Amino acid sequence: MPQTSASPIAPGARVLIRDTEWLVRRVDKSSFGEKALTCVGVSELVRDKEAVFLTDLEARRTPIQVLDPAATRLVPDRSNQYEDSLLYLESLLRQTPPTDANIYIGHQAAMDLVPYQLDPALQALDKPRQRILIADAVGLGKTLEAGILVSELIRRGRGKRILVVTMKSMLSQFQKEFWTRFAIPLTRLDSIGLQRVRSRIPTNHNPFYYFDKSIISIDTLKQDNEFRVHLEKASWDIIVIDEAQNVAERGHGRTQRARLAKLLSKKSDSLIMLSATPHDGRARSFASLMNMLDPTAIANPDNYGPEDIRGLFIRRFKKDIQHQVKGSFQERRISTSSVQASPEEEQAFSDLVSLNIQSLDKRRSGGHLFKTTLEKALFSSPAACLETIEARLRHLKQKQQNAAQQNIPVSPSFPEAPSANDTPNSKNTANSSLQNVGADYSPSLTDIQALQSLRQSVAAITPERFSRFQKLVELLSDPSNSLYWTGKDPKDRLVIFTERIATLNFLAKHLPGKLGLKDKQFALLHGRLSDIDQQQVVEDFGREESPLRLLVASDVASEGINLHYLSHRLIHFDIPWSLMVFQQRNGRIDRYGQEHTPLIHYLLIQSQTPKIKGDMRILDLLIKKDEEATKNIGDPSALMGVFDIDAEEAKTASALEQGQSAEEFETEVLSGDPEEDLDLLSFLEQGQETLDEHSSSERISQLPTLFEDDFAYARKALTKLSQDQDLNLDIDPEQRVLQVSMPDDLAFRFRFLPREIQPESGLLIFTDDRQTMQDEIKRCRKDEQAWPRLHYLWPLHPAMQWLSDRLQTSFGRHEAPVLTVPTLLEGEIIYLLTGIIPNRKGQSLIQKWFGVTVVQGKLQGIQPLETILERTGLGERTFSNPGDLKISEQAEKLLPDVLHKAQDWMKKVRKSFENELNPQLSEHLQRLEALKDRHKREIQAYYDEQKVAETVKKRRKDEKNREVESLFAEYMQWIEDTLSTEEQAYIKVGAVLQG
Repeated sequence: MPQTSASPIAPGARVLIRDTEWLVRRVDKSSFGEKALTCVGVSELVRDKEAVFLTDLEARRTPIQVLDPAATRLVPDRSNQYEDSLLYLESLLRQTPPTDANIYIGHQAAMDLVPYQLDPALQALDKPRQRILIADAVGLGKTLEAGILVSELIRRGRGKRILVVTMKSMLSQFQKEFWTRFAIPLTRLDSIGLQRVRSRIPTNHNPFYYFDKSIISIDTLKQDNEFRVHLEKASWDIIVIDEAQNVAERGHGRTQRARLAKLLSKKSDSLIMLSATPHDGRARSFASLMNMLDPTAIANPDNYGPEDIRGLFIRRFKKDIQHQVKGSFQERRISTSSVQASPEEEQAFSDLVSLNIQSLDKRRSGGHLFKTTLEKALFSSPAACLETIEARLRHLKQKQQNAAQQNIPVSPSFPEAPSANDTPNSKNTANSSLQNVGADYSPSLTDIQALQSLRQSVAAITPERFSRFQKLVELLSDPSNSLYWTGKDPKDRLVIFTERIATLNFLAKHLPGKLGLKDKQFALLHGRLSDIDQQQVVEDFGREESPLRLLVASDVASEGINLHYLSHRLIHFDIPWSLMVFQQRNGRIDRYGQEHTPLIHYLLIQSQTPKIKGDMRILDLLIKKDEEATKNIGDPSALMGVFDIDAEEAKTASALEQGQSAEEFETEVLSGDPEEDLDLLSFLEQGQETLDEHSSSERISQLPTLFEDDFAYARKALTKLSQDQDLNLDIDPEQRVLQVSMPDDLAFRFRFLPREIQPESGLLIFTDDRQTMQDEIKRCRKDEQAWPRLHYLWPLHPAMQWLSDRLQTSFGRHEAPVLTVPTLLEGEIIYLLTGIIPNRKGQSLIQKWFGVTVVQGKLQGIQPLETILERTGLGERTFSNPGDLKISEQAEKLLPDVLHKAQDWMKKVRKSFENELNPQLSEHLQRLEALKDRHKREIQAYYDEQKVAETVKKRRKDEKNREVESLFAEYMQWIEDTLSTEEQAYIKVGAVLQG
């Protein structure tokens, strides 16, 4: 008979709702404080239908009834070799969530696992909440590390709803990595995806509820005000924020990206942030990321210690894990070409150095001198310098016209230089500037004439007289050179990085013809492209079938994008002024999985102009220091100590403006021994938890199973299902490939999955062999279809979940199979049971599979399932089924007593769990109280220094204190709901074994 909903409802329970039977897949806490049950239908009328039921609403009709295990009917299994029972039990076992902090599935993903990649998951699983910043250096595989952790959370029933937020150029790449390697289906909400969703749902519906797992760019969220409303009303189990440095708070203000990230951090229990450059050298910026992970951690973002952030992040460099990879990382080869400037270039350099435009830099409020901006542009290309000059001339001439119209006398000085990127349509218009400055200033005619003269000398640098361009063509065309490249081999593609869009356009116009490339063989990648175009370029560059051979990219491509699949050559056409840009650019091809030696080449110019010659020595020094730091300390940006691209460029610009020599630059800007002086680097090392790499393998565990592997289970299960319905099934055990046509109920589930993974033919092709899957991932880069046709067969695949759901209905409502096992004694009975004790949120906190043994009618001891399986040989041996099975009368008669004993045993398990947990919980709560007091002391100290009216001070202080009280009360309530167990266990009878 059923029990009322007062009994614990946990994942795996069979319940009666509205007179139909449902299998509970997930239990959440509703916004009303009750429970929301995600169920799949078991009864014929609702079979395989998914629904969510709110316990408080259902109570107004008929209370939800949990099927009473004491009323379980024991039925004989008449299938051949007890096949039905084995599949049924296996489906139950596969629904069992791990409840400890070990690795159960992530290590089996379709990848070549290296031990260090497990560390982020292990560190996160050791905590009550899985919230972590994975801050490994460029190229170490942060996406894979995130996938391992996400897989573990899904396996624990804590990953039904997932949101990934990344850069728009990364959407397709991230989505593909999660699907092909982890079978996690993320729906891509780019501009086309959003149009598709909006066309399928009513305008007032939340698109984030339409798909359980989705990926979207931070810029889409930022630009679409409608999404903020949807975000505030949605919640997820896991949120992943890629390139998290872009959402950190800068200074004392929050950018729109930072505000969105702060909002998202409150919308999920688990938060995973990824960044190779997690800080900008400022305590407040890094604190903003830490407070997103744990808002109670840091009381004063300007003053905190390593102990405040311990356990919230993990950071390694290539040098730290080099001994583990053994071939997974190739040793990069660095080369530099120095080319003598042409006479036309020397003239332009000379004119630039002698250029007298001090009026443009007068009263400069920040940024580089305009001459420095011109020099940086000219070091990129004459085209970039001309673009900068033209933009400034247009600006000055517009101001001159406005001054003439207002009868303002022409002045030899102009107060402030507009940005080099200003255009006539810029917000910094002539009228507004004149209004800000007053009527005493107008553009200098001398400045205009000087810029026009410089423009003339720069324009004289034609492609034929542009020395670095000619050197590039020579290097790529000379068979005797190590950089010789024809573009004919589809597996040997070339990446050229440059900072300026004008330089990209120049190379696109002149370089392909010199190399004999056709239009479809080269592409540009920059931030002005749409999200669709950026993703397409990246995808085509990694696909062997694509005609694309040459990619000319701006630094939008230096964050996160994989360019190493078919490319191991990278040329810096201009030299970055920031070591962080070196690191990011080179990391596109020098990364985990690169199969060839990365060839990285820099182009430098030699000039006889002393100022330019000295400046080039500084840029040459940056090249050398980047390589030294990569080998020795891991983080080249640590040398300058500012950890921000703009700040690093400003330091380099300042050195050039001051005329520093390379030696002075090295002494004053680049630390000779960074490990002695870098407080922040030391700070992060002290705040990082240390994990023993040898313990990683020791913490890999496996749940009990009755089948050799996933392939054997899927093969047997699909063969059985094909007997009941028309399934086109083809199995190749030698190649480990399984092909099956999708039945209607599985096809219905696939309707809500990304279009990219939908099989066109209606056939699903699986393999459980990791190497075969990785070969397929590589093979698909040769094909027109960039997504693999093979699906990775492992427990997280949606089809495997469907398979387990189907098998759990093999026996009728509230039935358990009985097997006669010759390895047991005569008169011996073993009841295979599972006991679940959920927390207040309905998540399984304790789950045990065990057997209660009865011998000659007397209850004996309780043994774990592993012991039962070892003793009986169930799953290891094949037992013939006589077919005339008679169920022992004692089996049914003793069932209530067995369940009573099981319930008592689960109470002891619960007591032991609480005895172990309570000291840790008490210590954690004490720490929270101490943190709360510290927060309040910081508030008090802050307002004590404020010179405002006492009434205003008191009001603001009280408001801040209320915020702190609310913050800690919310967190303590979360701890209570998550770690407090229900008193009663949910017991389910899996099967009965009799001798």
